[in-house]
Amino acid sequence: MGALIARLRQVRREALGLNRRNQDLLLRVNPPRLIALVDHKLQTKVELARRGLPVPDTFGCYARQRELSALTRELERHRDFALKPARGAGGEGVLVIAGQRDGRLVKPSGATLGLGDLVAHAADIIAGAFSLSQARDEALLEYRLSPEPVLATYSPGGIPDIRVLVYRGIPLMAMLRLPTRVSDGRANLHVGGLGVGLDLRSGRAVHAIWHDRPAAVHPDTGQPLSAIAVPHWADILTLAARSYDAVPLGYFGIDIVIDERLGPVILEINARPGLAIQLATRRGLRPLLAAIARLPSIPPAVADRVATGLDIAARVT
Repeated sequence: MGALIARLRQVRREALGLNRRNQDLLLRVNPPRLIALVDHKLQTKVELARRGLPVPDTFGCYARQRELSALTRELERHRDFALKPARGAGGEGVLVIAGQRDGRLVKPSGATLGLGDLVAHAADIIAGAFSLSQARDEALLEYRLSPEPVLATYSPGGIPDIRVLVYRGIPLMAMLRLPTRVSDGRANLHVGGLGVGLDLRSGRAVHAIWHDRPAAVHPDTGQPLSAIAVPHWADILTLAARSYDAVPLGYFGIDIVIDERLGPVILEINARPGLAIQLATRRGLRPLLAAIARLPSIPPAVADRVATGLDIAARVT
């Protein structure tokens, strides 16, 4: 117990706070034009795809209420899909349909809704109900990502993602976010998702939190979280580093899903990633950022930036 308390005190001293994040990172290294780019999910996907990075297919984009008739026609071609706001944040407004039954649309949780409910939800998206600025938005219809078998067992009624923090193109911290029944299938921590801190070198679980408190097992399944080892780990770190070459924000969080058919796919990039990842990993960000700042130069090659991140993760305790 004494060692744990000492470790928590160390993390508190080394943790990056909200004000320091905003002033020392976001304002200094994230240009407004790139923030605006990643705040729009479709524009971000276009830029990533242009660089050959994997993103979910977009079936349609609807910006006006009169275009919703085209949405209903497009839905006839897809039994499962995701509907989301282009300018949403925190998973708000995302609606995932896993199939259809008796003329109803079925969510991953098993709950159902009618086509009219979905169209009304799309209308709310367009009206700006879920956008960052509460301004008019666009509704995106996308390929529904499905979790690969290893992580699917920890994700009842939803899909997990891996959040990697990247600073100047170097991966420096990561966690697995797991949906729960409380989060209604979403992986976002602020709505009740689980955060599992990962060892950057191996992708193995080191600690976990739920509602900002330590967690040993998944609250819905009782499975021990310490047994988690994320598949495709080297590919995930490579994707995180490559994304910097496509969207060169100085500091960002990238969310990656391991799809059962496609493998690792970039879900989105966040220019204002939350700081709870420090609780999940039991590591403060400040020493890691300082170690990168002391580098004489940033390696231009993706593989070298990943290796640099792994070296810093091993050296900085």
